[in-house]
Amino acid sequence: MESGVPSYQGFRFPPEVIAHAVWLYHRFPLSFRDVEELLFERGIQVSYEAIRLWCERFGPEYAARLCRRRLRPGDKWHLDEVFIKVNGRMRYLWRAVDQDGNVLDILVTNARDTKAAKRFFRKLLKTTECVPRVVVTDKLRSYGAAHREVIPSVEHRTSKYLNNRAENSHLPTPRREYAMQGFRSVGKAQRFLASFSRISSHFRPRRHLITASDYRT
Repeated sequence: MESGVPSYQGFRFPPEVIAHAVWLYHRFPLSFRDVEELLFERGIQVSYEAIRLWCERFGPEYAARLCRRRLRPGDKWHLDEVFIKVNGRMRYLWRAVDQDGNVLDILVTNARDTKAAKRFFRKLLKTTECVPRVVVTDKLRSYGAAHREVIPSVEHRTSKYLNNRAENSHLPTPRREYAMQGFRSVGKAQRFLASFSRISSHFRPRRHLITASDYRT
């Protein structure tokens, strides 16, 4: 079997159906019941609970395969953090994208301090296995402290207006959070958003930079 290919042994439905259901759930702001109805309209009768299990099982595997296939990230990274609600409490979603808008990694934390920023920096370096030329952030002081300790040789730019790339990358998350009626725990939010960020962004290319035929491909 090809290395990295998920095993579908023991599943009643073929891989094409499972992959299509996982794609629908991560690409569009749909609930599991919405995906169930869309599949039923195509003559596929499966429960929303089965779809939930497919997404939990295969979503991270599909995201990992996309991560392995992606090209080397750009040398200019944009980092930003936003509030998300987890079980009724405010938590923080950190996200990094390169200059082309490709999502590099995300992290959900309870706090927005230097410790969390350093954790995100180290996770980002481990995931990408490379060091950027420039890091662009907002003026949160935690970024500066983490930068000086983790990657002091990298140029650090702070500006409210240079970081639109990362801020725009956050936009699909609130719509997804609303469709899911919020997240139940930090761990579940981290697992889902890690898969969602890679799968969703892969199917959201910058359409104005490519031809219609390339977009459809």
